[in-house]
Amino acid sequence: MTLAFREALAALEAHRHEIAHRSMRDLFADDPQRFPRLTARLDDLLFDYSKQPVTDVTMAHLIALARAARLEDKRDRFLAGETVNTTEGRPAMHMALRDLSRRPIMIGGADMRAAIEAERARCAGFADELRSGRARGASGKPIRAVVNIGIGGSDLGPAMAVRALSPFATSGLVSRFVSNVDGADLADALNGLDPGETLFIVSSKTFTTLETMTNARSARAWIVAALGEAAAPAHFAAVSTNLPASAAFGVRPDRVFGFWDWVGGRYSMWSSIGLPLMIAIGPAAFEAFLAGGHEVDRHFATAPAIDNIPMLMALIGVWHRNVWGRATQAVIPYDQRLARFPAYLQQLDMESNGKSVTHAGAAATIATAPIVWGEPGTNGQHAFFQLLHQGTEIVPVDFLVAAEPIAADKAHHDLLVANCLAQGEALMRGRTRDEAAEGLSAQGLPEAEVERLAPHKTFAGNRPSSTLFYRRLDPRMLGRLVALYEHKVFAQAAIWDINAFDQWGVELGKELATRLAPIVADPAAKTDALDASTAGLIAWRRRLVGGA
Repeated sequence: MTLAFREALAALEAHRHEIAHRSMRDLFADDPQRFPRLTARLDDLLFDYSKQPVTDVTMAHLIALARAARLEDKRDRFLAGETVNTTEGRPAMHMALRDLSRRPIMIGGADMRAAIEAERARCAGFADELRSGRARGASGKPIRAVVNIGIGGSDLGPAMAVRALSPFATSGLVSRFVSNVDGADLADALNGLDPGETLFIVSSKTFTTLETMTNARSARAWIVAALGEAAAPAHFAAVSTNLPASAAFGVRPDRVFGFWDWVGGRYSMWSSIGLPLMIAIGPAAFEAFLAGGHEVDRHFATAPAIDNIPMLMALIGVWHRNVWGRATQAVIPYDQRLARFPAYLQQLDMESNGKSVTHAGAAATIATAPIVWGEPGTNGQHAFFQLLHQGTEIVPVDFLVAAEPIAADKAHHDLLVANCLAQGEALMRGRTRDEAAEGLSAQGLPEAEVERLAPHKTFAGNRPSSTLFYRRLDPRMLGRLVALYEHKVFAQAAIWDINAFDQWGVELGKELATRLAPIVADPAAKTDALDASTAGLIAWRRRLVGGA
């Protein structure tokens, strides 16, 4: 942490003490221009952060912190394809996959545009085969169901996006996703499907991921049991770079789609990993999704900090995490089709920035990624919103809402939008004790009852939220939303001086699971070398399975 950064952070700490006593009610009352000043736009997408505990002075301090962290310089080097993933020695250039211009895409000294477009065209050709009914199973039946087998970035992004864009799924194909090694996940996905009409996409860059390959082998056994060994190749495709392993599994070479080591798993939906989405919505709509992401790339690259939505999102997050000490971030989409968006962002944010070591290998001296969580509104209002409004923890909230519905009733949507806006207002305004007492008195309650109930109906307010408000959730807008959060995560990593593109914390559990799997499976295997708790739990499981 440089001296300039420490000084900028100290200035923010001092500023927090200066404004901590000011309510957001007062901030709005004192400044009629607060809303237009504390919003940023990208075409029809509006980012409103006026309900955050910030002033012009706050934003100036936050931008000074970003400059002390050399955020803009790091952004430029990141977008130029420099090696930002320092532990693995590679750039992070998933943005190249959504660049639909004709400019060269230079990565590692080579122009990758032709290779990227060729792989996308292969995916589009396969998607068209499936969507048109030309692709058939071994028994001659057209493929009517596509089951993606992956985990992490090979599942969360495509599964989220296929659900989000379901009104644009025009092929009539059923899309299902399997990720959990729990056999119930695969069993439920296969329920009601005809093996002769089912295609599996095995998404694993290395074709060795334990959970994915376990599910893939079981899926293959399901096909073979119904149709015979020779039928398997007609019912499988793969997204992988391991051609020998996919060939040994029985995937035809023309059905293996690849991507590059400069595309991280949780950033890979823009690549061939997005094949299930392309199949569902079609290549043209998938290109609109890419175009939306690219528009945000250009915005992130060129907009000044005070108008730069990903930077603003990042800085407000740093304000809460590092100055106010708020450890969680809620994401509440007022859109049922975005039900998986918070789960997608959990991986994007917490796997990227859940780090306690800086680029230089030193221990981080400030807090990094918050815990990200959420559910769609209005369901969340009847679950955890009680804590948001009156709990002892203050949780910053991102609301997402579209102005217009797609394939949904307008009256329902009007009520949905009203609920979203009401929650933001309620979190910001709260309700004073006097207001609560006045409302109770208006109901005709006796004074003693008013005094008894008023504290329970009082809301402190000053609960922070931002709102992303856009015209409609179409492929282009979903691309924008995903890219906004990608760049927010990068910007925060740059400020915290951590690597957003590795995930070594995932590895230890995988290694131990691989070691324990044969011991768990074999009731006679020795457990002497294990810790007492693990050995005791295995022994208890053996008793339960053995019926003792």
